[in-house]
Amino acid sequence: MTPHLIVTDLDRTLLNAAHDLDDLTVDTFRALERQGHHLAIASGRHYQDIREVRRMLGVRAHIISANGAHLYSPDDELLREILVPPDIVASLLSMDVPPGVRVNLYTSDRWLIDAHEQALLDFHHSTGFTYEVTPMSQVGHDDVGKVLFIGEPRLLGALETRIRAEFEARAYITYSLENSLEVMDRRASKGQMLAHLAERLGISSEQTVAFGDNLNDADMLQFAGRAFAVENANPQLLLQTPDAEMIGANVDAGVAVKLRSLFGL
Repeated sequence: MTPHLIVTDLDRTLLNAAHDLDDLTVDTFRALERQGHHLAIASGRHYQDIREVRRMLGVRAHIISANGAHLYSPDDELLREILVPPDIVASLLSMDVPPGVRVNLYTSDRWLIDAHEQALLDFHHSTGFTYEVTPMSQVGHDDVGKVLFIGEPRLLGALETRIRAEFEARAYITYSLENSLEVMDRRASKGQMLAHLAERLGISSEQTVAFGDNLNDADMLQFAGRAFAVENANPQLLLQTPDAEMIGANVDAGVAVKLRSLFGL
């Protein structure tokens, strides 16, 4: 069988309602590896967080982390990195944000947050990756892959408008979840990093298969020759990727079911 590059998002795509992996998903990815396909995980999560999911899958997979800010090999070598310009980081961290909106950032090895948020610990419980509460005034600006604001969508909308007005030309601004507004360098996105990975592997876009559920997956699905959106996807993603096929929901292991059909498992 011709090797393909198979890439998937995690939250609300590959992971189930408990933010964990179903047995069918694990079995499917191990079978795909035995067939000789290239596997990749592309997520807004931190690299260390994704690496634990990869360990649970039990496969060798590339990792695209922080929405395309970093690319790691299956052996954990950093292959490519695009950081947020320090002046943008400084401006974002100095913004007045509404009460209840948590300011976060990812460095190469840390997740920093401005105050405790139990819901975030619960969200990442399956991997054990956690944040460090740190005053944003004490944070450096030179090693940042992503700045993210987590809070109620109605509060994030006004904040997004302010950020776009100032940084639209230099930043990639998107949502990985409806309550997570995320800012990277404009050259950092899942789709752009996926294209770079495909070129490194000598895989064409036509031989690339991608799965996603939210706006930060849009250009990844647009690049892939075979693109799939889970049934529970953000409706706006479906508008941006009209060629993507809808598959079963994440709670029904929709990615695994589709992959078994595509590759005769």
